[in-house]
Amino acid sequence: MKKYDLYGMGNALVDMEFEVPDAFLETMGVEKGFMTLVDEGRQFELLEFLRVERGVRSGGGSAANSVVANALFGGTSFYTCLVSNDEMGDFYVSELARAGVDTNLSDRRPDGVTGKCLVMITPDAERTMNTYLGISESLSEAQLCEDALRDSEFLYAEGYLVTSPTARPAVVRAMSLARGAGVKTAFSFSDPSMVKYFRLGLEEIVGDGVDLLFCNREEALLWGDCRTLAKAADQLRQRAGAFVVTLGGEGALVYDGYAFHEIDPYPVTPIDTNGAGDMFAGAFLHGITHGMTYVQAGNFASYAASKVVGTFGPRLKTGQYSQVLAGFRAM
Repeated sequence: MKKYDLYGMGNALVDMEFEVPDAFLETMGVEKGFMTLVDEGRQFELLEFLRVERGVRSGGGSAANSVVANALFGGTSFYTCLVSNDEMGDFYVSELARAGVDTNLSDRRPDGVTGKCLVMITPDAERTMNTYLGISESLSEAQLCEDALRDSEFLYAEGYLVTSPTARPAVVRAMSLARGAGVKTAFSFSDPSMVKYFRLGLEEIVGDGVDLLFCNREEALLWGDCRTLAKAADQLRQRAGAFVVTLGGEGALVYDGYAFHEIDPYPVTPIDTNGAGDMFAGAFLHGITHGMTYVQAGNFASYAASKVVGTFGPRLKTGQYSQVLAGFRAM
C-alpha cells in the first residue's frame, strides 16, 4: 500500500480574493475570466485600488487546493512547491500543515518573495486572476522528493507550471519518474490561457500520454482546435487514458477509458467560481483512490464543487470537507 494517495506539484501562491464590479476590470485593463501573469508592480497597483473592497486571504495554488481537498476528505497528500522565508511563506506553510499535507518545505527556506494571486470575483461569480509568481517561478527538479513520489498512487501536476523554464522540466522529470515507478499520472490544463499560449510546453509535459487529464470545456476546445465537445473528446483520447471535462453549470463529462459518462450538476446559487475546478479534481482523485468508480467519483466531485461555488473563497473551511463527504454518502 502506498503512503500517499496524491503527490502534487504546483505553484505555491497566497490567494488574495476580492469582490469587484465588471467596471473595475474594464477600467484597469484586466482580461476577464483568465489567469494573467503580472509583475509585482502591476499587482501592487491593482491592490491599491482594492483595499476598500472585501478581501479574503488563503493558501492557494491550483494543485495545492486539490491535494488539500484530498487530505481533508481523509486521504493522504504530499505537495512539492516553493515559497520564501517571508511572512507570506510562513502563512503558506502553516496552511499546508493545518490541512495535514506533507511537503518538501522546511524552516530553512530561501530569501525572496512568496508568490501571490490576486483573485477578482465579479457579480456573475466569474473569477479573474492576476498572478505574481515570485519565488514559485523558480520551482525546479531540486524540490522533487523522489521517495515520496514513488510511494504515491497518483502524481498530480497543474498546467500553470508550464510557464516556468525550470518548473516545466521538473514536471517532465516527475512524469518520467512516476511512469518508471508504476505511479499513475494525472494532469490539469488549469486555464484556457495555458492551452492558448503555451501549447508546446503542455505537449512536452503530457508526452506520450497521461493516465488522467482534467480540463474545462474551453480548454478542451482549444486543445482540439475545434468547435464541438465531441471532436475535442476524440482529441483528448489520443493523449489521455481517461479524462474529465468540467462543464460549469452543466455538470461534467467523464471518460473512464472505455465509455463516456455525463455527470449532472448540483443546483447552487453561484457566489464565487474560484477553486471549483480544483475542488472537482481533488474530490475526483480522492474518490478513485478510495474505492469509487469513475461515475461515483464524478458525482462526488460535482457535489463538492457546488459547495465551493456557493461560498466566497477557493476552499471550504477545514471541518466542512468531512461534512461534504458524509452528505454525499448519505444520498
